[in-house]
Amino acid sequence: MSELMAILGQSQPRVSRHLRVLCEARLLERFREGAWVFYALSRRPSSADLARRLIALIPETDSLLAADRDRLAQVRAARAERAAQYFRDSASSWDDIRSLHVPEADVERALLGLFGQGRVPELLDIGTGTGRILELLGSRVGHGLGIDISREMLNIARTRLGGKGLTNCEVRLADMYRLPLPAASVSAVTIHQVLHYADDPQAVIEEAARVLAPGGRLVVVDFAPHEQDELRLKHAHRRLGFSDREVAGWFRSSGLTPEQPIRLAGDPLTVVVWPARRGRALGVALPGESPFSGVAL
Repeated sequence: MSELMAILGQSQPRVSRHLRVLCEARLLERFREGAWVFYALSRRPSSADLARRLIALIPETDSLLAADRDRLAQVRAARAERAAQYFRDSASSWDDIRSLHVPEADVERALLGLFGQGRVPELLDIGTGTGRILELLGSRVGHGLGIDISREMLNIARTRLGGKGLTNCEVRLADMYRLPLPAASVSAVTIHQVLHYADDPQAVIEEAARVLAPGGRLVVVDFAPHEQDELRLKHAHRRLGFSDREVAGWFRSSGLTPEQPIRLAGDPLTVVVWPARRGRALGVALPGESPFSGVAL
């Protein structure tokens, strides 16, 4: 709300009233993150089409629109600076971990290879952090949703995705143990360097499998078993890696078929990419409207 007030140059009551009317008309979707409330154009096909038509009626030369865009740029710049400061404050701890394993570029190439050139209708990235996986795969998905429990990380992800023009991707606050999505509703799920923080990794896999549609793919990226106990002490890692047998067992108990893991050996940490499928080939369009439409988090 505060950002919208700054962008539009309007009072809180006026902005609130118009937002309420637009939500009631189903032109906007509303979701809450703690004390913050976020708004986005509706993803219901009929509502989204009407919203785009209304927006197209505003002349590009309109002076009020130009002023709004200038203030929007200022808001985005301030958000980017907050994100950059968070990165500066956290950089040393992240660099400590990166130095122990293969470059992220190697991991990302493996992920891109798994998803190939086909288009993924709906991608869910669990524990999205800075939104890097959405950024990596964003051009190959119809719609991407990243969830995380860190508001700071979500602010970074929004800035990052907005800067890349990935309007088909969004991030929201949510719990990986209780995903706010219906069963069998997404065509792909990624869990990148998240499981080692989990109290119950199996429960995370089971919940991811619950929302995965027939024909979909789950990809888990994490460490192989290791003895770097300082990661537990300094960086809150709850698990020191996972074995192929352990992860495959979780896949099977969740109704998924494990595929061949990809091992990327580092010194001393080995990163493993564990893929699994549910049923038929990836890329089959799911029926109905987006499962992310109207999700209230």
